[in-house]
Amino acid sequence: MYRSTDAHGKPVAVTGTYIEPDVPWPGNGPRPLLAYATGPYGAGEQCAPSRLFDQGIHFSQGFDLTLNVEEGFIATLLARGYAIMVTDGVGMGIHGPDSPQWLNRVAAGTALIDAARAAKKLPGTSLEPDGPVAFWGYASGGQASLSAAELASTYGPELNIVGTFADAPVTDVAEAIPDIDGNFLAVLAAYLVRGIIAAYPQTEQPIRDVLTPRGLQMLDWSGHTCLLQGGVDYAFRHLEFWFNTDLNALVSNDPFKSLLAAQRVGNIKPKGPVYITHNRWDPLIPYHAARETAQDWCAMGADVQLWTNEEPPLFNKLDIDNLLQPYVDGERSMAWVADRFNGLPTTPNCGQI
Repeated sequence: MYRSTDAHGKPVAVTGTYIEPDVPWPGNGPRPLLAYATGPYGAGEQCAPSRLFDQGIHFSQGFDLTLNVEEGFIATLLARGYAIMVTDGVGMGIHGPDSPQWLNRVAAGTALIDAARAAKKLPGTSLEPDGPVAFWGYASGGQASLSAAELASTYGPELNIVGTFADAPVTDVAEAIPDIDGNFLAVLAAYLVRGIIAAYPQTEQPIRDVLTPRGLQMLDWSGHTCLLQGGVDYAFRHLEFWFNTDLNALVSNDPFKSLLAAQRVGNIKPKGPVYITHNRWDPLIPYHAARETAQDWCAMGADVQLWTNEEPPLFNKLDIDNLLQPYVDGERSMAWVADRFNGLPTTPNCGQI
């Protein structure tokens, strides 16, 4: 458990897992630290990545079965000599009534930066105070890693950030909402709404006022389960039946328009080089939004490389292209991070984005 800040800069306790590798670091310089943000595992506290490291597999009822699907990457990175700090994020893994502040740009970024700081202060590790740090994230974790890169210059200026990697990052929450409609993972809409309420408590009653009985059941029940159960419970549901008003009008007007706009990544020049990989036809997280973020950063003079995964569309509403791309591009991604830790030159492609 370590101290971080929430969406409003207020002190908050966050949990995470630090893993010290058994093997030496074979690269140049001191052992590197990878601050890691996972994709969404659910809104119930039993879904926290640190709990899944401890349990291996979680099962409580029905389809509330989940495991840390990114353990393969973490095990591989550990075997290559990286120390790894995985954050649970603000509100996840802490006993209490509040949900995770999911997809909140500030909370996600500060939790990851403070995770790196906390790891540096742990006794008995092989880390050095000024050793290199990189951020890593997938999907919602990609928003966290890119946000951390944006915030690091002011929030964590003492950290030696050598690079940031994001796979299928959510860079514009508002742009992602239409793709959740009718999706196998339609429950992500519930996580988003719960995250807004957790970060901005004043919105809870206005949100409940525009939900139908189905929507209220979705909102309340989704806070107790993990992603697979949520997928089964609400598979392919259309969002319009959860609201008693026009959803497009709701998110296109304040206060929700401004709240969602505040979660966009791409308005602040990131610290250090950035590598983004995204499937061109990702059916869940818009590719064009990540591309626009890369273009905006390039215009600021940032060192950015965007890799476009070209897997053709397959069973779109099942999110195959989203779920497979981390594995298809995994070795390329890990090689980019290794090059940053070894001080090799970058290969930005701003001119081709």
